[in-house]
Amino acid sequence: MSTLEIGLTHTSSLLVDQSHTAIAMASGDMEVLATPAMMALMENAAMMAVADAIPKESTTVGAHIESSHLRPTSCGHKIAATAVLIKIEGPKLFFNVTAIDDSGNIIGQGTHLRFIVNKAKFLSRL
Repeated sequence: MSTLEIGLTHTSSLLVDQSHTAIAMASGDMEVLATPAMMALMENAAMMAVADAIPKESTTVGAHIESSHLRPTSCGHKIAATAVLIKIEGPKLFFNVTAIDDSGNIIGQGTHLRFIVNKAKFLSRL
């Protein structure tokens, strides 16, 4: 296990297909990458950035995400989301997140907050 430290980074990628479109996710009526799909990839990148740096019995959960969605992406194109840990306040982890398309264009950017939680304790609250 590594240590939790500012600067931890991860990039998650996705080949956009029909299941990722605004139509499929009911967030719009066009066959382009849905904003929720882009933001889910950003969350995944943040989760993975710190996964090896927290105790095995813990995980992180998303609490807030704020992002622009600047450009459309059609099916068949690849996108990549990168998360960088920028601040740690106890169990609160703050990230900058950026998504780019396979042409190198920034398609979205923002911030994301995650909390470190004990898995068993978190699930016991259900």
